[in-house]
Amino acid sequence: MFETHHLSEAALGLEPGSLTWRGPFEPASDPLWLSMQRGEISERDYWMARTVETGRRIGREWTRMEDFVAAARGDDPAAIIRPEARNAIMAAAAAGRRLAILSNELDLFYGAGLRARLPLLDRFDLIVDATHTGILKPDPRAYAFVTGGLGLEAGDCVFVDDQARNVAGARQAGMLAVHFDVTDPEASYRRALALLGTTA
Repeated sequence: MFETHHLSEAALGLEPGSLTWRGPFEPASDPLWLSMQRGEISERDYWMARTVETGRRIGREWTRMEDFVAAARGDDPAAIIRPEARNAIMAAAAAGRRLAILSNELDLFYGAGLRARLPLLDRFDLIVDATHTGILKPDPRAYAFVTGGLGLEAGDCVFVDDQARNVAGARQAGMLAVHFDVTDPEASYRRALALLGTTA
C-alpha cells in the first residue's frame, strides 16, 4: 500500500500527499512503523491504526482493515499485485515449482470478497491464512502448515517475506529464505527465483 498512496488518495477523494506514512520507504518519518519493527505492536495493530485514521479523514468509522483496502482498491484489485510479483509467480509456476501463500492476515486484510478477485491466486497450490488458522508467523507451526500441505521438506522450500522476524522464523524452521526489500522488489524476486533454480 505504501508505494501506491497516490492510488489510495485518488480512490478515497483525498488530496495528493494526504497519506504521509511511508513505512519501510521512509522509516524515520513513520514512528508507528518503527514501533512495529521493535515488536511493540503487531503488524495487525499497525494496519488497524492506519485503517482507523484514514477512515476518519473521509468521515468513516472503519472497524476492519478490509474496509480500508476495499475502499482504496476495490475497483482495481489487480493494482494490489506488484508487477515483479506477477512475473516471479508466473516464472515459478512455468518452471513447475509448487507455490504456497503463508499469510498472517490475507482475509483479515482484503476480505474474502476482494481476495476472491485477486489475480494469480489460482496459481497457488496452497493458501494458509492465519485469519482462519489463528497461528501467526513466526510461530513454527505456521511454516509446518506449508511443508505438510505441500508434502515437502523445509529445506526444499524458499520463503519470501518483508518482515525480518518472519524470515528468521522460516530459517529456524529449516527453509531457505529471502528478506523481501519493498524498495527493490525485482532484486528480491530474482534472488528467490535463483534459489528455486529458475529465472523470470
